[in-house]
Amino acid sequence: MTADAARPDWRALWRSGDLGRFCFVSLGIFLHAANETMGATIMPAMVRDIHGVEFVGWSFAVYEIGSIVAGAASGRLVSLVSLRANMVIAGLLFMAGCIVCALAPSMPWFLSGRLLEGFGGGGLVALAFVSVERLFPRIIWPQLFAIISVIWGVAAFAGPLLGAFAAEAISWRWAFGASALGGLAMAVASYMVLRMRAAKEIGARADETRSSFPYEVLLCLAASVILIAMAGLAIQPLRSSLLLVAGLIGIGLVFVLDARRPDSRLFPSRPFDWRTPIGTGMTMIAAFSVATCSFGLYAPLILTNLHGISLLTSGYIIASESISWSVLSILIANAPPRHERLIITLGAFMIAGGVAGFAYAVPAGAVPLILACAILQGGGFGIAWPFVTRMIVAAAPTSERTIASSAVPTMQRLGYAVGAAIAGIIANAGGFSHGVSAETAAGAASWLFVAFLPLAAIGCFAGWKTAKSI
Repeated sequence: MTADAARPDWRALWRSGDLGRFCFVSLGIFLHAANETMGATIMPAMVRDIHGVEFVGWSFAVYEIGSIVAGAASGRLVSLVSLRANMVIAGLLFMAGCIVCALAPSMPWFLSGRLLEGFGGGGLVALAFVSVERLFPRIIWPQLFAIISVIWGVAAFAGPLLGAFAAEAISWRWAFGASALGGLAMAVASYMVLRMRAAKEIGARADETRSSFPYEVLLCLAASVILIAMAGLAIQPLRSSLLLVAGLIGIGLVFVLDARRPDSRLFPSRPFDWRTPIGTGMTMIAAFSVATCSFGLYAPLILTNLHGISLLTSGYIIASESISWSVLSILIANAPPRHERLIITLGAFMIAGGVAGFAYAVPAGAVPLILACAILQGGGFGIAWPFVTRMIVAAAPTSERTIASSAVPTMQRLGYAVGAAIAGIIANAGGFSHGVSAETAAGAASWLFVAFLPLAAIGCFAGWKTAKSI
């Protein structure tokens, strides 16, 4: 096949409507990503209002649990129900969750809203990823994943700024109110824009197996993450250790149960088999997703309480990671295949370098160094993720490619949920269980990053193995 024959016809894709619908569907990622980063930025203002700092890790963990459940459901419902219906339902769920968060009088109500937000946001993200595999040839997947990264990065940049502005100028509740309007707009627009050809993207898959929903797998996953999160409440060595071990065993059981349900799997066969690019790629994604949670989740609390840095400045620092992710993802998307090995390896070491740098910079309050580490970490994700994702999906058997495409964000969400729960244990053990102050922030600042360095090292090794398989 000649290079011209292999080159995608972007004009034809646009005229067909597939590319336009993909761009529109991907806008759902904007809502999800903006809300995800916004929540971390407003956390200092929120805990001063409704208290419950010991549940900060929970706020992120339950959001990710909801995202995983919705992602699993969307990956199957898109074969049974039109894309329009899926998008409308996801948008409305997201709106409902934002309203509950905006009106929450206490942390339990806020956590309930975050769970609903996760259901809606996770569905929107999963629909975007699945549409890549179902609508487009493999040759342009890196470019499409780069588009997703750009949308994610712009949203993740906007989220902290919206949250910080609302918290400082009006009230943190208005940030969720604005997100609720975004969810409503997405639902209405989906109903109008997608109504003409809502079923085309599933027409070629009409004979796809209509599998049962993996209830027991998702229940086990949710219970496991909650057990890990509970280990961080009222820290007691024996109780906390038992809960943590039980939760980690439960996470392992998730993959055992998933393998026994070939008709409704969340992950491809042998997701951690290091003899295949799928196994090393999935390990890399899981390890780095867990290892990088602490910065976005706890950095605003530490910077504002320990170093007196404003919420707006914290928001800019958090957003810089996302901007770096997006910019480098676009710059590297068209790199020739012969450079992929170097790109993936370099990206893995950049991510690990960011985690290591935070372990010193965040406790020291060195803003320029914190900013540099954020850019380094985000850039590492930006250059490595599109190619690792393509390798995982391309290496999967034809019958598992849809599963593999949706498994990438699912594994990322699972890593974030587990990472948030573990970070909650570390933060509360460091002093946050006694409230927010400069002293408690100082106690937790270093360990929130040092504790994840072994996982960052595993991610580096997995990235090198993945690159080596090219």
